[in-house]
Amino acid sequence: MSDSLIIAGQEIKNRLFVGTGKFPNKPIIKEVLEQAKTEVATVALRRIDLESKEDNILDYIPTNCTVMTNTSGARNAQEAIRIARLSKAAGCGNWIKLEVIADNKHLLPDNLETLKATEVLAKEGFIVLPYMSPDLSVAKKLIEVGAAAVMPLGSPIGSKRGVKTAELVKILIKEIAEPIIVDAGIGYPSEAAYCMELGCAAVLVNTAIATAKDPVKMAESFNLAVRAGRLSYLNATKSSGQASASSPLTGFLQTSE
Repeated sequence: MSDSLIIAGQEIKNRLFVGTGKFPNKPIIKEVLEQAKTEVATVALRRIDLESKEDNILDYIPTNCTVMTNTSGARNAQEAIRIARLSKAAGCGNWIKLEVIADNKHLLPDNLETLKATEVLAKEGFIVLPYMSPDLSVAKKLIEVGAAAVMPLGSPIGSKRGVKTAELVKILIKEIAEPIIVDAGIGYPSEAAYCMELGCAAVLVNTAIATAKDPVKMAESFNLAVRAGRLSYLNATKSSGQASASSPLTGFLQTSE
């Protein structure tokens, strides 16, 4: 039985999405993406140099990966829309990780500007995956205006503080039919597995892999964790909340006479 993730009609078998920032060098990015077996990689437009023949980050993205341009650096909807259009014009496709951040201290997403940009880009045919603070009302509106998925933060971007928003993410999973993909804050493979056990459709990880002692080994670890978490979600039974012996407690203390 297939357990593929479908986004905008595209089948995705690996539920680990990987960002390409912060790596010590570009060649290692290809090793990481291959070891992670990821099928979706995010790339910031400002890091793409289409005129360079030697140092274009796109050359390090495996051919089986969908490039999802990140609008990082955008401070409002207009800037994000402009980045998305430039990316498409540059031949980077129409998948967009929509990121609008006006807060330079905590780097929290601006949900209202994100909503504005999502509506415009979705109407233009972009596959929009908006990064957002986990708010149910905003998530519903994002889907209404055409978002292909919703990407709530786990904790502040780059912080590796884990899934501090878990209770809010659970609400999104319960109430939103489209894929919920936790982005930002995941610091360890166990946290990625936890997201998958909650019922997330996928996770996006960057800093935890890029800054690891061995990014390639860490990518492998995250891949295994995401697969394990998904298998657990599909097969685990719910807790009864009460003690229950794993072996019968009756009979074994009875004497023969």
